[in-house]
Amino acid sequence: MNFSRFLKYWLPVLVWIAVIFIGSSDLMSAEHTSRFLSPFLRWLKPDISADAIAKVQLFVRKAAHLAEYAILAILLWRALRRGTHLPVKMSLLLIAVWLVCGIFAIGDEFHQSFVTSRTASPHDVLIDICGATIGLVMYLMLTARRNVRPV
Repeated sequence: MNFSRFLKYWLPVLVWIAVIFIGSSDLMSAEHTSRFLSPFLRWLKPDISADAIAKVQLFVRKAAHLAEYAILAILLWRALRRGTHLPVKMSLLLIAVWLVCGIFAIGDEFHQSFVTSRTASPHDVLIDICGATIGLVMYLMLTARRNVRPV
């Protein structure tokens, strides 16, 4: 593999993994993210209840899990499909990307178990895996649409 191919296909994967890792640190804990989300919600709706803020924050945090793993799956799929010359069936490639994302999600939650302001959750692993699935489906739908030529 040449260096320009690595930069184009694999560097985005590595950068995104670093983003996920940083997101699992204290920096993106609920305590820290509430410092800007709560004031923003109160600015939008001054009479919002603390319970509503907590629900919005939970929703945003879980949506972030979905999004970050959808992006990881897309980047990993792209890197394996275009950044290598592996003669692998598409179905095996899909399974491999999905499994790698799942393993990384487990590792990410394990990492969080060592961060005092974070908690590890098997539910988050399931959300991450769902995100990876959504990312793969979206990518396949977009590439299938692009490959269909009008008659």
